[in-house]
Amino acid sequence: MKYKIIVSGASAPKYCCKGTEKLSREIGEEISRKKCILLTGATTGLPHTSALAYKKLGGLSLGFSPAASESSHVKTYKLPTDGFDAIVYTGEGYIGRDILMTKAGDAMIIICGSLGTLHEFIVALELRLPIGVLEGTGGTADKIRGIIKGPLNRPKKIVYDKDPKRLVEKLIALTKKDKLKNSKRKAPKKKKVFS
Repeated sequence: MKYKIIVSGASAPKYCCKGTEKLSREIGEEISRKKCILLTGATTGLPHTSALAYKKLGGLSLGFSPAASESSHVKTYKLPTDGFDAIVYTGEGYIGRDILMTKAGDAMIIICGSLGTLHEFIVALELRLPIGVLEGTGGTADKIRGIIKGPLNRPKKIVYDKDPKRLVEKLIALTKKDKLKNSKRKAPKKKKVFS
């Protein structure tokens, strides 16, 4: 099955650990090798790096823009258009874009990141999506273990790894398990309606 995997991460990788851009490329390549669909916030930095690497190997790449049009995406937000087969221009700003993008995905990978990545992580957590965390990249990715031990201490579907290939494999296995579990849940009985 082609899972839709969101790549969330720093739009300014200069604040991430050394080598994080290379790891981001490897994430994009591995998602492509696994025949999954890549989703990002159509932004700069690590998500864009993953999208470009993903497209070199083929596959369907979809971006979710905070802008309402391509013109606004490029001129106002100063975001890229290359690396995507299609861009959804949400017109919802960053917060609304994050929610729409996350609801469209089956799973999420976190690479480094700052507040935007933290927001996307929290939305994915609330939606109970499987999440993969690329540890050792800095920022949000390296804070998640501490965050979920504190105020967000409840059952989670999160896998961790420092290796992009192993992380994608773990995340796909978790996503497959989650989809299977959800498909086995019984649908509520429909009530008879009399007219």
